[in-house]
Amino acid sequence: MSSRDARIAQLFLSGARSSLRRDLLRISDCLQLLNVKEIWRRPNAASNTAGNLSLHLCGNVRQWIVSGLGGAPDVRVREREFSERGPVPRQVLIARLRSTIRDACRVLRRLSPAALSREYTIQGFRVTGVAAVSNVVAHFSHHTGQIIYLTKLKRGRDLRLTKLPAIASKR
Repeated sequence: MSSRDARIAQLFLSGARSSLRRDLLRISDCLQLLNVKEIWRRPNAASNTAGNLSLHLCGNVRQWIVSGLGGAPDVRVREREFSERGPVPRQVLIARLRSTIRDACRVLRRLSPAALSREYTIQGFRVTGVAAVSNVVAHFSHHTGQIIYLTKLKRGRDLRLTKLPAIASKR
């Protein structure tokens, strides 16, 4: 592998870690704005709660990154992520998410560039390391957006979780 390819791999992994940490902060901010009843209130039978989505993200990231790429035992029971009715306290959810992302970032920091092209079997799917990392980042972002939307519906206001870069003034 060339030094250029190794650099691209490291940039990819660094970006994945940054994205996961940024979305973790957004979810944490949302959970702080909701009371326990709101975290566990199901809008309708076809929808999930912010609490269930938080548990689901922990399970997904641990299965795909910590276990799938990192080699830890896979102990996920996916059905429990959605069947939980709470109330798991806000601080417990946030602590689980932080621990999960910390463990995933540790795996991603140690992952070699060669591991990105290697094939893995995760959740019954045969994927490369690149695909596994990409899928997890996209999945985490998707559910982060759902949690933000649920929070906006309950608070009825802009949460100011997105900050656009300042536009440089022309002189």
